[in-house]
Amino acid sequence: MSYEFFIAKRYLKAKRKTGFISLITYISIVGVAVGVAALIIVLSVMNGFEKEVRSRIIGFDAHLRVRTYHNQGMVNYQETMQKIERLDHIVGVCPYIYGKVMIKVGKNVDGMIVKGTDMKRITRVSDLGRNLVYGSLKLDSVSVDEGSEPTLPGILLGKNLADRLLAFDIGQKVTLISPSGVTNIFTLPSVKQFRLAGIFETGMFEYDDAFGYISIESAQKLMRMGNKVSGLEIRLDDLSHVNSVAQRINSMLGYPYYVLTWFDMHRNLFSWMQLEKWAMFIILSLIIVVAAFNIVSSLIMVVMEKTREIGILKSMGANSRSVMRIFMLEGLVVGGVGAICGSIIGYLLCWSQQTYKFFSLPADIYFISSLPIAMETTDFIMIVLAAIGLSFLATLYPSHKAANLEPVEAIRYE
Repeated sequence: MSYEFFIAKRYLKAKRKTGFISLITYISIVGVAVGVAALIIVLSVMNGFEKEVRSRIIGFDAHLRVRTYHNQGMVNYQETMQKIERLDHIVGVCPYIYGKVMIKVGKNVDGMIVKGTDMKRITRVSDLGRNLVYGSLKLDSVSVDEGSEPTLPGILLGKNLADRLLAFDIGQKVTLISPSGVTNIFTLPSVKQFRLAGIFETGMFEYDDAFGYISIESAQKLMRMGNKVSGLEIRLDDLSHVNSVAQRINSMLGYPYYVLTWFDMHRNLFSWMQLEKWAMFIILSLIIVVAAFNIVSSLIMVVMEKTREIGILKSMGANSRSVMRIFMLEGLVVGGVGAICGSIIGYLLCWSQQTYKFFSLPADIYFISSLPIAMETTDFIMIVLAAIGLSFLATLYPSHKAANLEPVEAIRYE
């Protein structure tokens, strides 16, 4: 232990008659701890929400999507799928077709986005099977008990969309009308009938309110696409390989194909969430800044109290750098102890919420039942370093004043 640290530790304990200085020091430690704990809790909650949103969006949209420029469509998509499936980290590849259509159930009419997909492959790239709340994934044909009713292709509807259209019964007739291929007033829109095969609920309003699934063959007929598909959806074994796999697919396929990652498809949402996280970090850091002002005031008072001791130290040979280091170490001890205590408090509170779920949320309003928590090591490190850094900055002025004390002036009247 250096003598500077030994003296700094002694200076943290003020004399009994000036115990108010020690009280301010303890308040500074509490302030840093509260600021660090608040930052950890808030960022962990924001990470939890981001993780929930990301998992639900990716569960619906897959990790990667291969498309063509100008939405020309893919003709030889089977060959392209085989090439992609030979790459590392690929779990599943599934063709899809997107289109905007009008849907009619009984007397109820609305607009929706229909997604044609290969039901043999869809479970490899999305969580549609786990999101199904009613019915089945059988979309090739759905029949009803009445013998007079014909067998028709099946369709899956989002929960909110089905509620709005009063589509509740399996086998209920659904009509889709697509404007695809209509170029003049003499061309009629494509009309195709389906039967309700099931209802899904992802927990994301924009999906449950406007999306539906049909088979890839039905979508090709409805959209008049022939043997084309809109693109391919891809799921990986690890989300961290998304960018590297996307680059490999881009270089392998070339023009007119291009790859979109899950972040590209929802860039605005996740960029906003990241910006919000940084904003909350800066705002809540003000709590630590307030504690840093307490550190400044307590160190200034310590310098005033220890003027005689500083003069004696300098007269005994201590240089200005050593004196400055003493008060810097004192402030760093305060910031370090506060940061460690705050980290422990924040971790315990976050762990308690993860384990016991004290704070619940109404499931009928939110897509989760309790406040989500996701603690990240990088957040802990960043917050602790920020707290110690602000504490260090708070020591600069008092330590500079102490280092510039003249020994003769300090002990003249002693």
